[in-house]
Amino acid sequence: MSHKVKVAVVGASGYSGRELLRLLLLHPNAEIVAVTSRQHAGKPLTEEFPRFRGVAQADALSFVAPNITNITQSGAKIAFLALPHGVAHEFAAPLLDAGLRLIDLSADFRIRDAKVYAEYYDHAHPEPALLDEAVYALPELRADEIKKARIIACPGCYPTSVLVSLVPLLRAGLLDDSPIAVSSMSGVSGAGRKESLPFLFCECNESLRAYSVPKHRHLSEIAQELDIAASRKVRFTFVPHLVPVNQGICTTIFTGLRNGVTVDDVAKAYATVYAGKPFVRLLGNGQCPDTKNVTGTNFIDVGWAFDQRADRLILMSAEDNLVKGASGQAVQNFNLACGYAEHTGLTVL
Repeated sequence: MSHKVKVAVVGASGYSGRELLRLLLLHPNAEIVAVTSRQHAGKPLTEEFPRFRGVAQADALSFVAPNITNITQSGAKIAFLALPHGVAHEFAAPLLDAGLRLIDLSADFRIRDAKVYAEYYDHAHPEPALLDEAVYALPELRADEIKKARIIACPGCYPTSVLVSLVPLLRAGLLDDSPIAVSSMSGVSGAGRKESLPFLFCECNESLRAYSVPKHRHLSEIAQELDIAASRKVRFTFVPHLVPVNQGICTTIFTGLRNGVTVDDVAKAYATVYAGKPFVRLLGNGQCPDTKNVTGTNFIDVGWAFDQRADRLILMSAEDNLVKGASGQAVQNFNLACGYAEHTGLTVL
């Protein structure tokens, strides 16, 4: 396909929306025909995001109110839903009925079980019938399904950092049944672009803290995907931390190997699953990923080591929470859905 696909960005004023706009403006096969925001409707895009000034496509765009008519009349064929959790579902059925495909960056269609969704998001899912149709869209692991899907549910930032490391090993049966411990650290942009006392500069700077312990919302999708990969119930703990940087996630996982499994087997499993996958960089045994090497890019770096004293395998990953953990992954899924090379518009160093 060589023509440009018309796209709408619904909820374009947040951090993920801004990053998504940046990537789509750089994309050779995407034409942005609508950007929505309740707060900024009528305002020129470059007035809210001056960094896009001088880019012809951006200079021509203004925010419109987020309603179905504005989106469908724009001529968009694909709608990116960069909305808060609990809002994306309002647009799903009407846009699907109008013939659009959806790439959802929120959590509204990640969970397969409506009861689990209600438990973690504190309200009943209003479109449970659509959950069966949605594809949990981790592109390295579900490319064939993503290519055909109408609802592409992009994984969360923390889950991406965890699942890329664990799923290949669980699928290959390399890990034992002992509980898995996950510790993740995220930059402050992961909390979203909103006014909130805990995320003010003076509250975050020169400080580091755990939060949402022991039940972060992302537990729901991590558990779902680990159980699918292992074909069993996987026991694990997940503790997120807030660190005083703008962007980036660093995740460390502690797990056990089955009897007879070696670190070489771990390396082989990764190499098999991620061969030809442009955005997973396997650093190797004893190599520790660093967020400074992935921020602003769609790469996720993965390293591992074995602690003989504790008999534990240590898995490590680093990604940008706004790119590989959100908007970059959404564009990667857009490429798969439209038949473009997976890296199109995303090879940014």
